[in-house]
Amino acid sequence: MAVLHHLIKSKPLTTLLRPISTPTHHHFSTDSSKTLTIETSVPYKSHIVEPPPTSIDTSSSELMNFFRDMALMRRMEIASDSLYKAKLIRGFCHLYDGQEAVAVGMEAAITKKDSVITAYRDHCIYLARGGTLLGAFAELMGRQDGCSRGKGGSMHFYKKDSGFFGGHGIVGAQVPLGIGLAFAHKYNKEDNVSFSMYGDGAANQGQLFEALNMAALWDLPAILVCENNHYGMGTAEWRAAKSPAYYKRGDYVPGLKVDGMDVLAVKQACKFAKEYVLKNGPIILEMDTYRYHGHSMSDPGSTYRTRDEISGIRQERDPIERVRKLILAHDIATEKELKDIEKDVRKEVDEAIAKAKESPMPDSSELFTNIYVKGYGVESFGPDRKTLRTTLP
Repeated sequence: MAVLHHLIKSKPLTTLLRPISTPTHHHFSTDSSKTLTIETSVPYKSHIVEPPPTSIDTSSSELMNFFRDMALMRRMEIASDSLYKAKLIRGFCHLYDGQEAVAVGMEAAITKKDSVITAYRDHCIYLARGGTLLGAFAELMGRQDGCSRGKGGSMHFYKKDSGFFGGHGIVGAQVPLGIGLAFAHKYNKEDNVSFSMYGDGAANQGQLFEALNMAALWDLPAILVCENNHYGMGTAEWRAAKSPAYYKRGDYVPGLKVDGMDVLAVKQACKFAKEYVLKNGPIILEMDTYRYHGHSMSDPGSTYRTRDEISGIRQERDPIERVRKLILAHDIATEKELKDIEKDVRKEVDEAIAKAKESPMPDSSELFTNIYVKGYGVESFGPDRKTLRTTLP
C-alpha cells in the first residue's frame, strides 16, 4: 500500500514490415493538423536545473500517432505473453505493457541519429526506433527473420541503422556502453545524444556512477533514463534504495523527475534534455512509470504488490487511456474510430505472428557466426580435438 500511495486473410509482407507511426488512412472527425497546447497533470521535479515548461505543444495527428503506437506496443506485449505460455517463446521474457509512454514520448523528441541503449525490457524500444512487428516476433521465437537473426531472443533486440544499440541482459551493463556512444557523438562532432535506459533495480550499480563521472568530466551528451517502475524484480524501491529519488542521485549531475505515464510530459522532458546535454553535459531523467506484468514471465507479479494497486494504476494513470481522453475531449476522433484503430492493431499483430511462425529457425552453422573475425581460417574441433567439426569462413 505504501507504493500505491506513492503512485496513486493476410496482408502483404510490406505491411508487416511497416514500422510504427506510419500514417493510416482513417477519416477522423477533425482536421488532422490542428495544433493544441496541453498542460501536464503532474509538474516536473528538478535537481540543480530549471525544469522545462509544463505547457506542451502537440497536434491532433501526433496524438493519433501516439494512440496507435502505444496500442500496437500494448497488443504486441499481450500477444507475447500468450506465445510464451504456448512455449513458442523460450527463455527470459520481460514485458513492457504500462510503460509505453516512455518509449513513444522519447522517440517523438529525437531522431534516428541519436543513440538509444537499454536493458532487457526492450521489445517496445525496438519498435519505437523503427523496428517491425515481424522482426520482433520472429526474434522472440528464435527465427531467421528476427531483428537479431533469431540469435538474441527477447533480451537482445538490435537495430543499429536506427541508432538502437540493443537490449542487454546484465543489469546496469548497458549504461557504460551508452556513455561510450555519447563519447562517440562528441568525438565525431555530431549534434546527437545518447539515451542510456535502466530500471530502478539497476540504479544502485557501481558501474553506473563510474560511467556518469566520466560523462560529467568530459561534458558528454549523455542522457541517463531511469525507468522507475517501482519494483526491481520483486523488491519495492524503498526497500532497495536509501534514496529512491533517482533524479537526484547524480549529485553533481542535474536531474528531472517526469510523469512517465504521460507521453507528452516524456516528449517535453526528452526534448529539453537533448538541448541541455549538447551544451552542458549529462543529465538524469527519472521516469515515474509502472509495469502491469511481473518482472518477467516467471513472475506472476502479485506476490509483492496487491491486485488493487495494479488496477488502481490502470484506472488512474494508464498512458493509452490518457491519450484516448485527450483525443475525445478535443473532438479529434470518435470512440468508434479509436476502437477501429485497436481492431486494426490486433489484426496487424496477428498477421505478423503468423508470418513469424513461417520463418525458419537459424541454420546450425549460425552457431559459429558473429563470434570470430572472418578470413582467419579458424577451425572448430570436438572435445577430443581429433575430429574437425568445421572450418570457419
